Amino acid sequence: MTRITASVPLRGIPRWALLERELLRLLDLGWRRFEERFCEPDGSLRYNGSMYGRDGVDDFYEPFFNWPALYRLGGADDLLDAAKRHWEGITSQMTAFGFVRDEYEVGYDWFHQGESLSLFLGICAADPADLLFRERARRFAGYYLPDSPTGNYDSASRMIVAPHTGAGGPRWGVGEDWAEYSADQPGMEIYGLPLLDVEGVSSWDDLRAPGAAARMGASMQERMGRGDTAVNLTATTLATNAWLYDHDDRYRDWALDYIDAWRERAAANDGVLPDNVGPSGQVGELHGGAWYGGHYGWSWPHGLHTIASAATVAALNSVVLSGETGRLDLAQGLLDTVLAHAVTWDRIATRGSLGPGWAERLGADDDATELLVPYRYGPHGWFDHHPVPIETAMWLDWIGHAAEARDLLDRIRTSSSTDWREVRWFHDKEEQGHEAPWLEFLDGRNEDYPEKALDMAIGQVLRRLALIDRADETPADGDIHFWQRLNPVVTEVLTQLVTGAPPAVYYGGLPFARVIIADAQRGRPGLPEDVAALVRRAGEDSVSLELVNVGDYDREVEVTAGSFGEDHIASVAFDRGGNYPGDPHDYTIPRPSISYDVRQIDGPRLTVSLPPRTRITLELAIARRVYRATHQLIRSTQEN
Repeated sequence: MTRITASVPLRGIPRWALLERELLRLLDLGWRRFEERFCEPDGSLRYNGSMYGRDGVDDFYEPFFNWPALYRLGGADDLLDAAKRHWEGITSQMTAFGFVRDEYEVGYDWFHQGESLSLFLGICAADPADLLFRERARRFAGYYLPDSPTGNYDSASRMIVAPHTGAGGPRWGVGEDWAEYSADQPGMEIYGLPLLDVEGVSSWDDLRAPGAAARMGASMQERMGRGDTAVNLTATTLATNAWLYDHDDRYRDWALDYIDAWRERAAANDGVLPDNVGPSGQVGELHGGAWYGGHYGWSWPHGLHTIASAATVAALNSVVLSGETGRLDLAQGLLDTVLAHAVTWDRIATRGSLGPGWAERLGADDDATELLVPYRYGPHGWFDHHPVPIETAMWLDWIGHAAEARDLLDRIRTSSSTDWREVRWFHDKEEQGHEAPWLEFLDGRNEDYPEKALDMAIGQVLRRLALIDRADETPADGDIHFWQRLNPVVTEVLTQLVTGAPPAVYYGGLPFARVIIADAQRGRPGLPEDVAALVRRAGEDSVSLELVNVGDYDREVEVTAGSFGEDHIASVAFDRGGNYPGDPHDYTIPRPSISYDVRQIDGPRLTVSLPPRTRITLELAIARRVYRATHQLIRSTQEN
């Protein structure tokens, strides 16, 4: 492996590097404090309440969802073992409640299963040498293969047979808690009626009439609780994760064929991805022939929000599995569909079901304007307008550098009256939402983004620590979102800056990276102690990476190109320093002289030696997806 030694001395320590190291220190304090306050020794969460309906498994895994991501970025050595302990503790806890069988969800929708998976997927990526998690990955993916005894998949119709599936096979209906769908759900009224053609129920208030709630519930169970739904596309992540271990083609072939089945349905529907497939394999079979109306579909409750997440996850999985970008049309088609109805409007907070949240995220007052698209579709056409989901466009640009995605990002930016460079101080459970200022940084229009974003991330941790100090050790009965609101691990900004990638799609996405940084001396992923990293630019054929050692000891960093070692580094240009520290008789602190060198690499990785108090900037010439993607084993330099 090619080895390069940094030689540019630190004349001063970059503020971003100091902030990065301070954030890592605070995060280590944070996860330990969370664990001490809310967790049992076996890793489970302290909870004395009950579970209701089918919902809840995801809410117990989610408080730890990004702990493996922090380990891969440079978190403490014992953080990985902690993440595994919590996964196993929560799995046992949910098994005792009857929600998990053979270590996997008995059966629930893939919007929520995607949320449950992040912790598991992160552990697999962080430690692919763990044979127990490898076996689990293969077993879980096997639940959806055509020959699985679970019966989750029908190969003749190329469909997952129900919206709720899992280790127990298809779980018909949409949950016992919706046997009736009453008007006494103030949190759901904003989304309207789940079905718009139930006899005698044409408005929310109609649900109050005798028998109306029961008729709506029965229709939901029958028509939304059978057949396939577009959100099931997220199940392809299980197969992709299993394939990344040893490239068993059964997983790849199933996932790509299932994705292609949905692409074909979209092509047959004038390019619009339908949201439902009936028991016999026909789109609209349970909805009077309509391509909309399925569970977590275009009509209810979130529309584009959930469908775009599932399509984005599946499209990204297809690139990992095939090394090709041809199936990105699955997600691009969604954007093309809604953009045909785009408008530029103000008063964003009043525009629809998700308006207040969007206005808060964007910092938009009533006068601010944004490019809005309809998120939902029903018998009366498109409705419920909100800002274009920048995440989908960003991923399409990031993974494939498609001109359409780049043009769309430019269109959204120029249509917005908000400042894309501003780093807004907020924190949501998805650990996302700061894509715009990061993209501006990568495009050279937001130079101080690293410092502003790291300041904000530190503020996120400090607030969560303050909330933890004031919280009870156990939540009230039924308050199973309690711990998500207190998770002090924040990884969005570190992921952007250290790996050159957005965080994983929250609803079941794999972790991606333009570069993977590892501690070469200790044979583990993540930044070595005292080292900071910054991806300043990430183009289709190049990555600019700066590394800094602020400490007193030699460090060695292994740099791997690609999320799963799939990218090729043709060459690296880097800076060299000289003429420092100069003559001790001089009072002037000299500037180091800088020269440049180029090395041929011809492989996916290189090693960088960082003597004390040095820095280096690497300009990597990259060819993407040259090698077959695989989970990356990190070995120390003594083993290599």
